[in-house]
Amino acid sequence: MRTVELTSGIHSSALGFGCAPVLGAVDRKRSEWAIQRAIEYGITHFDLARSYGYGEAEQFVGKVIKGQRDRVVLASKFGIQANWKAELLRPVKPLVRFVRNEWKKGGAKTNLSGPPSNPVAERFLNRIPLRRAQMRHSLERSLRALNTDYLDYFFVHEPWESLLYVDELALTAEQLKAEGKIRAWGLAHMRSQTYLHSTYINRFDVLQFDNSPGALGYDWVVAERGLQANVIFSPLRGGSQKLSPVEKLQKLFADFPHSVVLCSMFDERHLKENISLVTNEYALNQRFPS
Repeated sequence: MRTVELTSGIHSSALGFGCAPVLGAVDRKRSEWAIQRAIEYGITHFDLARSYGYGEAEQFVGKVIKGQRDRVVLASKFGIQANWKAELLRPVKPLVRFVRNEWKKGGAKTNLSGPPSNPVAERFLNRIPLRRAQMRHSLERSLRALNTDYLDYFFVHEPWESLLYVDELALTAEQLKAEGKIRAWGLAHMRSQTYLHSTYINRFDVLQFDNSPGALGYDWVVAERGLQANVIFSPLRGGSQKLSPVEKLQKLFADFPHSVVLCSMFDERHLKENISLVTNEYALNQRFPS
């Protein structure tokens, strides 16, 4: 598996595993299988957030990777978290998944390549103040849930407005680094809202944003950040309809050679297909035959 160094000393697999669907659109059994299989195949970068799985994903992933912390790079985020309604949703999530799967069988198309972004899901989530106290509190909750002493990356999670207290957050991030609780911090944002953060965007160690070949502004991003280290999510959403999913990923890996591209891969074929783009396909098939 090809690796990239997003920040000094932290080596991630170029193909990252997006955990947004874990215990949300995808159930426990399938989630555990996919995460374990991804690690076996050489994927090391796992992307999480307090909000994923309506608040359950971090703890679940922490249990799945128990005893394997030295094999993975963990990224999580703060700013969006599950609310009290999410607690009420938990008992009926299997039913919701069943209905969703039946809907898909009827011909509706869904894509698990990035975080969920629908109004229904957002009813079960709250945005919290992006201040020092909330940053620390959210991190502590993430560390406990993941059963780890530190995060490799800690992102501000898709703020809708400019960060009014960016100096405070930057200082807190440096303190957390000194305490050994995070190794780097970053901003996860929608590319359409980059303008909100233009005055301070270079203060982060790494940026995480959506991008798909053929999407509006794609070529500009390649020119501006193609040779920099980024984390790219939602690689298959939007973009050119003339390109297949594999072609889109191939182009992203070629245009952003020092970046991590996140995919949510809960199907054996998709997992192997995507991994073959960043590793020796023959060696992969020899080690894990179909």
